[in-house]
Amino acid sequence: MTVSPLLAWADAIDRLTTAIGRTVAWASLFVVLMQFAVVLMRYVLGAGSLWMQESVVYAHGALLMLAVAWTLREGGHVRVDIFYADASARIKAKIDLIGAVCLLLPFAIALTVLSLPYVARSWSILERSRETSGLPIVFLLKTLIPLFALLLAMQGVSQAIRAAAVLFSAAPGTDDYVIPAGRMDA
Repeated sequence: MTVSPLLAWADAIDRLTTAIGRTVAWASLFVVLMQFAVVLMRYVLGAGSLWMQESVVYAHGALLMLAVAWTLREGGHVRVDIFYADASARIKAKIDLIGAVCLLLPFAIALTVLSLPYVARSWSILERSRETSGLPIVFLLKTLIPLFALLLAMQGVSQAIRAAAVLFSAAPGTDDYVIPAGRMDA
């Protein structure tokens, strides 16, 4: 098994995930500023804006849906560290490989398959907000669902490649593993 081309793929996925995550992280600033403006308008000026309130929800949704893969890459998801925390690099790699192949990828595939008709229906009518002055881009918000699943699946593939590289990089019986760039700790 040649690991180098696969690690190049994993590196490319990681770069894409990181670029998307860092870009969408700016949505958090938008959410804070827009929510502050909504509160200021409501309680100080006595006015409200539905499109501003919806834009906060949309930006928050985009932030969460598009940054999940980056969070996975950085090891920021909640994990039960009973077995993982003190495990060797080889055991961590086995856990990551099994988790990615048996849990993460099936979930992402199922979510993609189940969400595509829902999103397609929304696009077919160019779904808009139910509110008169709301944002007319509900179809774009719903598009984030399969995009979320795709990004998560790609990051799962990267995680599986890196885990496999750790498992196949050293002679059996030794614990001298060089862990590829990524989120796994030695």
